[in-house]
Amino acid sequence: MDPIDEVLGDLPLPPYVTAEDVGFAIRAVTVHAPEQWPDGQRCRNDRARHPCRLHRWGRRVLDERGLTDRQVQLLIAEQMAPRP
Repeated sequence: MDPIDEVLGDLPLPPYVTAEDVGFAIRAVTVHAPEQWPDGQRCRNDRARHPCRLHRWGRRVLDERGLTDRQVQLLIAEQMAPRP
């Protein structure tokens, strides 16, 4: 865990996970994806150790909503698909 994570801790979950929260969570998981560095995996966006606070928050929101890994992968693919 990075020092900032030790101080700030995890981001709180919303009281009720809505469809809008799921959209934000998918965005957090895709933007804060892992990237390999010489010292291990780091967040592609903020270079914190992976998983960073926002990636963890996104995964917790998706878990709270009851989405399976397969459903999460489909939502990520949809998010990454080129827009016409």
